[in-house]
Amino acid sequence: MPTDHGSSGLRPFSLALLAPLAVLLTGCGGPTLIERLSRTNWGFWGTVIIVLDLVALVDLLGDGTRSTTSTVVWALLIVFMPLLGVLLYFLFGRE
Repeated sequence: MPTDHGSSGLRPFSLALLAPLAVLLTGCGGPTLIERLSRTNWGFWGTVIIVLDLVALVDLLGDGTRSTTSTVVWALLIVFMPLLGVLLYFLFGRE
């Protein structure tokens, strides 16, 4: 039975990493992402950072060749330090 190692489908581990991100984006008891985007002080650049973070996480979680430790470290860096994490990932973390 042949297996397709080139598929980039989400693994259960990837979904487990997306759960904390979903909690952060829904507000964690504070304003939700939609509420933040509707405020004028959030601004264009805040939206750009969120989009870049999501693109980086999708790219990271779609990479099946990366080790589990590396994936977890990069995901935590991107989620908890959005601007610095995404910059470091796009400069040094992509293979």
